Amino acid sequence: MKRVLLCILLFQFVGCTELQQVVNQLPQGTTGIGNAEIAQGLREALNMGIEKQVNKLALENGFFKNELVKILLPQELQKVDKTLRDVGLGSLADEGLRIINRAAEDAVSEATPIFVEAVKGITFNDAKQILLGNDNAATQYLEGSTKAKLYQKFNPIIKNSFQKVGADQIWSNIITKYNNLPLTNNVNPDLTDYTTNQALSGVYTMIAVEEKEIRTKISSRTTDLLKKVFALQD
Repeated sequence: MKRVLLCILLFQFVGCTELQQVVNQLPQGTTGIGNAEIAQGLREALNMGIEKQVNKLALENGFFKNELVKILLPQELQKVDKTLRDVGLGSLADEGLRIINRAAEDAVSEATPIFVEAVKGITFNDAKQILLGNDNAATQYLEGSTKAKLYQKFNPIIKNSFQKVGADQIWSNIITKYNNLPLTNNVNPDLTDYTTNQALSGVYTMIAVEEKEIRTKISSRTTDLLKKVFALQD
């Protein structure tokens, strides 16, 4: 409004050409934060999710004692679990569940650089829309953009971790004992595939936890960029 009034006053004293020259020299004001800067802020938030939350998953019991991401048995194996407990093999069933989570914990410790690279390479086509979206909008976008590719990289790490922590031997023993029981149908689940998907889901869940913290708590915005970008959605 001040600029309009100033233009009107100036028009009374100068011609059109001179007026345009004066206007061009007036302060143009801020144009706000661009898509590129917002995108960088979103990447920084996701990286903080990896640094502060995903790294916790790599600790012993990072999955197993975290109810948000604890890997439970797939439906096909729930009957195996119940049957083993019914015949007095409850300790074996408990160990089978624990060792799946232990494999995920081991794999995440090796795979963290993969997630960092995924965040670095992500392209936010409409960063502002994501910024103004739900509390986990950036994480959802990351998952949709990277999960298929990350699965291909993460699956062999899970497979290696199964061998490393002895999960493959324990589950081979469990499945063999179950399949040898009378009146049971043989099962042969792909636990590597199942655990890979569950572990990836856990990673995205924990990144979303940190994203929500940054969105809802100003004190969690620990850099100037985070403060600047996420102030737009307050």
